[in-house]
Amino acid sequence: MPPFAGGTGREATEESPFVRVQRENFSIDQELDRVRKTSKRIGGIATFLGIARDRSRGRDVDGITFEHYEGMAQKKLHEIRERALNDFDILELLIIHRYGEIAIGENIVLIIAGAEHRADAFRACKWAIDELKQITPIWKLEHTPEGEVWVEEHP
Repeated sequence: MPPFAGGTGREATEESPFVRVQRENFSIDQELDRVRKTSKRIGGIATFLGIARDRSRGRDVDGITFEHYEGMAQKKLHEIRERALNDFDILELLIIHRYGEIAIGENIVLIIAGAEHRADAFRACKWAIDELKQITPIWKLEHTPEGEVWVEEHP
């Protein structure tokens, strides 16, 4: 939506490289470059990288599967990005979340916030991952030696 219609002029579309729900892995370096290139005013970049771990809630984990509500997950991530751009003093925000089967040690989610100053980037990055965990319809199924377990809490 353009600024004259009430938008900021920087809303992402479903095809946006700054908001993605995808099966394939991503390159942290490429994504950092993508954010860095959006503005020469960026002086600080904060990142959050979620990685599949081999232990959860006291149990061994062999792998993880993420399922998502197609379309709605992307919509919620777009909303998070737009709110962060409006509510925090940042210049750019990138959000990527993977779905499907993910091996232990692989990337799951990436948030990158670019701002003139580091404190603003850190605040926006933390808020974005916390909000993602609360409102985005993405569900985690852990594969354990005892069987499969849906994870309900979002620490």
